[in-house]
Amino acid sequence: MEKRGLRSRKILRGVENSMYRALYKSMGYSNDDLSRPMIGIANSWNTLVPGHFNLNQVSEHVKWGIYRAGGTPVEFGVIGACDGVANGNDGMHYILPSREVICNSVEICVQAHSLDAIVLLASCDKIVPGMLMAAARLDIPAIMVHGGAMAGGVEFDGRKTDLTSIDEALGMFKAGKIAEKEFSALEDLACPSCGSCAFLGTANTMCCLTEAMGMSLPGGALIPATHSDRLREARATGTAICNLVEKDISARRIINEKSLENAVRVCMGISGSTNAVLHLSAIAYEAEVEMDILDTFEKFNMTTPHVAKVNPAAKWDMEDFWKAGGIPRVMDCLSPLLHRDVMTCTGRTVSENLESQRYPFPENSEIIKPLEQPFGHMGGVAVLRGNLAPDTGISKPGAIDPSLFQFSGKARVFDSEDAANKAILEKGIREGDVVVIRYEGPKGGPGMREMYKAMKYLYGLGLNKSTALITDGRFSGTNNGCFVGHISPEAAEGGPIAIVKDGDEISIDVEKGTLHLNVSQEEIKERFEGWEPPEPKFKRGYLELYSRLASSAAEGAVIKSRP
Repeated sequence: MEKRGLRSRKILRGVENSMYRALYKSMGYSNDDLSRPMIGIANSWNTLVPGHFNLNQVSEHVKWGIYRAGGTPVEFGVIGACDGVANGNDGMHYILPSREVICNSVEICVQAHSLDAIVLLASCDKIVPGMLMAAARLDIPAIMVHGGAMAGGVEFDGRKTDLTSIDEALGMFKAGKIAEKEFSALEDLACPSCGSCAFLGTANTMCCLTEAMGMSLPGGALIPATHSDRLREARATGTAICNLVEKDISARRIINEKSLENAVRVCMGISGSTNAVLHLSAIAYEAEVEMDILDTFEKFNMTTPHVAKVNPAAKWDMEDFWKAGGIPRVMDCLSPLLHRDVMTCTGRTVSENLESQRYPFPENSEIIKPLEQPFGHMGGVAVLRGNLAPDTGISKPGAIDPSLFQFSGKARVFDSEDAANKAILEKGIREGDVVVIRYEGPKGGPGMREMYKAMKYLYGLGLNKSTALITDGRFSGTNNGCFVGHISPEAAEGGPIAIVKDGDEISIDVEKGTLHLNVSQEEIKERFEGWEPPEPKFKRGYLELYSRLASSAAEGAVIKSRP
């Protein structure tokens, strides 16, 4: 294998660098090992996150592929926290901010050790985008490989269960719709294997978009965690990263405006998580791509058909999606709308990858539709603006019943997620209410918690088609119902959501992309005269730093190092 422009040569060649070689040799590396390209493996394996539980096994196969192709694998650990464990409690403050720590830690290890390339191992919500941000920032050859999706659980409420079924069932139990025995059984039956959760939440959305932008091997996003194909893909990734080193194809040859537009198109086509807006904005920032991701979502919304429908928009889970052809088939369907000439981590273009793709399972038109006969002619993620969201609000038409695309109701205002969840479970929300949860943005939360449980409780109580929820926080990709998140400016920065009062009328129009507080401008101005920003919730530690430095949700909630 040809070794051109290797960064590791600076510290591993020549008599003057004997000290560095001696350190590697103390761990058993040979002269032959140190003469090869040094390929880092950023492994976020741990026994805290089900989606990462199998990454040590995946890593061994990546190493096998790297060594077989002429490189030397060198592995290091990266943190990863579980959204599921953190959701609905104080732990969720840390989840989005962890993305920046992940990005920084990968950069630090790669730069401190002059690595030639990097394979990124991650499956879950903030870890996948954090590692992609690092790849874009470093601009060295890079590929991501995932751990795969969890298997679906026992059937409940008309579909295979997953983690979210438990919170939906809790609402049903509180409403007297199911017995305690039926509810308790789900704890043991809803999550039958390791892997990223079995629905199209942020984790699987970002795995899909990684593949769509060409940063993981074709077909790799949705292979189940327990399927042998997952290990074959890991070995192939090890070979592919060495090919990128040989061809000198760095991350920014792959992550660019065209590939990010492809990712937005695919996100629209599959009705992916609204959190993709945050993460693609952050990746574009690190890649120094001059594009506005929000504007791209807004522009593509009415020109990208909804061609794939899975949980939470349908009963089908990630394994079903994979068998239906996954992201390659989706990209094939959307092909006329994509940039087919962009480079991918295979060393080939999108067009070349699609032409060589083979599908081992039969088509399933209940999951993936042709471009000419989509589930809907509107994209799965919508940008809303109005006097309540001057910069932006984000919704997910693909997970909203069409009867709720236009919704008006009376505000029920809560200054935290915890207060809203308590009121919902105590049956304090009525049909026609618009639940307003504020001071949960990047700065005010801090960390922009997900209002996941609030939506699940409304579903379980049978209020998901007669209420709405808006917030300056976020939502899980598995939420459904009428919701608008990412409202910017956030309440803590003096956004209009800060002065909403109980009883105010709020109007949402997902199709027109509007979100309005039906109060006069004079009244809004008068209310602001009596408003004061709240005291920061954290006075020390990383969250204090993040709350001071984080940009708005409209800019990806990143910590910016430049204007």
